[in-house]
Amino acid sequence: MLGQFWPHGAAPRRGRRLCAVLRAVSETAAIGTAAIMITASPARADGSESRAASVDTEHLFGFVEGADIGGQGDREFVIDSSLRAGRSTGSFADTASQLEFKYTAFESFRISGGATLAYYDVGGVTGIGDAGHGALQSLFFDARLRLLDRDRAPFGLTLSVSPHWGFVDETSGVNAGHYGTETQLLADYAFKPDWLVGAINLSFANDRTRLVASDGLQHESLLGAGAALAAQVMPGLWLGGEARYLRDYSGAALNVFAGQALYIGPTVYARLAGNTFVSAAWEFQIWGEATGAPGALDLTNFERHQVKLRFGLEF
Repeated sequence: MLGQFWPHGAAPRRGRRLCAVLRAVSETAAIGTAAIMITASPARADGSESRAASVDTEHLFGFVEGADIGGQGDREFVIDSSLRAGRSTGSFADTASQLEFKYTAFESFRISGGATLAYYDVGGVTGIGDAGHGALQSLFFDARLRLLDRDRAPFGLTLSVSPHWGFVDETSGVNAGHYGTETQLLADYAFKPDWLVGAINLSFANDRTRLVASDGLQHESLLGAGAALAAQVMPGLWLGGEARYLRDYSGAALNVFAGQALYIGPTVYARLAGNTFVSAAWEFQIWGEATGAPGALDLTNFERHQVKLRFGLEF
């Protein structure tokens, strides 16, 4: 399965090395999932249901997020790692890890900030130079305003605005100064409280990049929509699935269409000991279209596979 990340005959040495790493990661993830299922808190022997504790939906899914922001005074530290792999030619893998501290200042308002560290492993990809290095990718800030509280309204609704300032290009890893903002509308709904929860996300992002080597200026914007559903299969363990549709444009305001992609995949979320949690998602592109490129996938502007692994500590 991991061999599908790279076309046959493209950058075999780099592909084999990275494929071995990813295979080890997948095996570790499988062991970790088994451990989670074994260690997840069992139902109490007296027959009462330990599922009664309210669930925080923000990280319940994967790339799709719920509307919860915590209660006033809540603090949270999250390590959010994502892997993007697979392009139309050569071998491509970009791993980015966000380290983020979150603080809910008021009942309906939360602020957070952090840094993104990335590692690029690229070889033989058309339009992208070979790379094999790590870098401080960006610094970011996020503000979330809860518009509707799911406990007092039919559904939860939160507005998220997240500006970032970057030091390397997010795809190629070359030195670049860039900044942009992602705006999201996050909605969730409890079909059966603490048993079955769904979410819908709408997002718009734009980015302005100045490449240091050529002093060239690039504008890009992205439009996206996602939906997810998760069910609690045992106390503290949620399994689900999600789908996302993304459209990429040249220009800061959706000026020139460049490509589109549809992703689907499974998700898992587990509460661990104390106030810690872990969640993971794997999405693969099932359909896409790139301007001027043949085929039923867009592997020019997007990747074939996107993986997310998230660890969090609430305090």
